[in-house]
Amino acid sequence: MLTEYIMAFVEFLKGFSYFGIMLALCFEFVPAEVVLPLAGFWVYEGDFNYYLVVIAGAVGGTIGPLTLYYLGKWGGRPMVIKYGKYFLVSKKQIDASDRFFDKYGAGVAFFGRFLPVVRTAISVPCGISEMNVIKFCVYTFIAILPITALYVYIGFTLGENWEQAGPIFKQYTMPIVYVIISGLTIYIIYRIIKNRRLKKDNI
Repeated sequence: MLTEYIMAFVEFLKGFSYFGIMLALCFEFVPAEVVLPLAGFWVYEGDFNYYLVVIAGAVGGTIGPLTLYYLGKWGGRPMVIKYGKYFLVSKKQIDASDRFFDKYGAGVAFFGRFLPVVRTAISVPCGISEMNVIKFCVYTFIAILPITALYVYIGFTLGENWEQAGPIFKQYTMPIVYVIISGLTIYIIYRIIKNRRLKKDNI
């Protein structure tokens, strides 16, 4: 039933053209996994331009997380836990995002977007730590852009079967996730070795 309401909402926003696509992505309760492949199908039908859809989707996908960012910045963790459910963010996701932020710092605004569990709630610790909002938006946009482009392209390629985009997207992105995790692991090891060397030099 909820999916039907979301679909009706997205179809309504289609009437506002590219602004409607951007607006749909601004609402955290509207899954990008639905909007972007559907927009790709609209491109397939000839209603929209692929590149403009990607730009609109990436801008909307950047504005949306700002809600959670400011919720974390102004209300702190207790408010996020209390009201996060209205943005489809669970305490488990918040806890995972906090741990991820503690390990990797500001870079999570970029890397966290590619990882399951933490990608939705990663905006919260960024807000709580009062990370520079411009840096947050730039990192988020850079991360969101390729994800948006891929989702829209898959929806365009599938045409009328755009609803099958989810499993195919996961198939493409899992190797990317493994590369990111490997890169973060190497980075952590490098930082640990560097810190140990600095401590030795200061002794």
